[in-house]
Amino acid sequence: MLRSTRTVVRNAESSVRPGAGSLARMSTPHVLVVGVGAEGLAPPALEIVRRHEVVIGSPRQLDLLPVDVPARRVAWGRPLRDSIRPILDDVADGERVCVLASGDPLLHGVATTLVEVLGREHVDVVPAVSSETLARAVLGWPAETTTIVRDHRELPRHLVPGARVLVLSADGSVPAVVAEQLRELGFGRSRLVALEHLGADEQDVTDTTADAWTGRAADLHVLAIEVAGDGPSYPLVGGLPDAAFEHDGQLTKRDLRASALARLAPRPGQHLWDVGAGAGSVGIEWARVHDRCRVSAVERDPERAVRVERNAARLGVPRVRVTVGAAPDALTDLDAPDAVFVGGGASRPGVIDACWQALRPGGRLVVHAVTLETESEVVARHAELGGELVRVSVETVDHIGGFRGWSPARAVVQWSIVKGAA
Repeated sequence: MLRSTRTVVRNAESSVRPGAGSLARMSTPHVLVVGVGAEGLAPPALEIVRRHEVVIGSPRQLDLLPVDVPARRVAWGRPLRDSIRPILDDVADGERVCVLASGDPLLHGVATTLVEVLGREHVDVVPAVSSETLARAVLGWPAETTTIVRDHRELPRHLVPGARVLVLSADGSVPAVVAEQLRELGFGRSRLVALEHLGADEQDVTDTTADAWTGRAADLHVLAIEVAGDGPSYPLVGGLPDAAFEHDGQLTKRDLRASALARLAPRPGQHLWDVGAGAGSVGIEWARVHDRCRVSAVERDPERAVRVERNAARLGVPRVRVTVGAAPDALTDLDAPDAVFVGGGASRPGVIDACWQALRPGGRLVVHAVTLETESEVVARHAELGGELVRVSVETVDHIGGFRGWSPARAVVQWSIVKGAA
């Protein structure tokens, strides 16, 4: 969606489309998003803003406008996404709307949300230099070797010794939280750099380690991390060690999890249902593949559901959404999936039918059967719908007295199918 959004780089005279604000309120208004630097609007951008009757932004951004800008000023509400429509509904016919956004509005910014809510054809963008670019300039970090993280809770997913990470912090408390997070995970030796008020006269840099960090940073800052330490660094490929997950025995084990994920085939932006989630291992590994992978984990046991959330937070994917309830009823209000994993409850009436019907064309369904009842169900479904049916038996070396021998795990039948495949 974002690659189709037009970024306006024309001069101030041509950046505002004639009549852009003349749509009736019953239709979607057109908005121009203008990037704001730490010191305020550059002269060309300010000239653009002066041509609008309504200017929307955060209180801090609106305060940066010169007093002689005649536009009506409107501050965003919270959460931002929910405040967009009500604010635009109050715009009078013929009023042109300008939105202020920090730096590059399409870099984890306001313009991204506006495009999602209004549609790309209703949003134009005049970018400024982003805080990410300013931070990399101070540090001398190339873009191709720097990872950007908007939510500091996702940091554990990127903790590999030598990695360079920029955290776009929400407020000044984030560095202390991140420092504690790094210490707990065994990365206290990581370099921590708080770059405050980038591009402004009061720009300041605090360069220390996670172990040594104390206090707060300015609310307006970017946090840079050079990862160092002996904590666990998990790969993004499916099949994390079972010990990476807190569980009560209800866990899709490593080898079977890797097999399931290979058939679920995670792709950026796609949505997985993890039905009968247990410890949430399959959904969490799906989410770790890419920061746009979405997961809805469904678990009927409240204690296990809380455990899924803990596992997701510890492994850096807090965006995993957990629904407490039993399938198929608990599936009713979920967004349609691109892939479904049923790790438990597949023999319950209506579960497989509900998952198959909700699955998008081209979607992947994987069902694991341990009991004879569930095995009978998936064998029948395979006969009806086709797909791939395999029986997986894993044996690991164990001690037998003073010797070693193979210890078999419980065999699992795995049925997988692509919707719409021949």
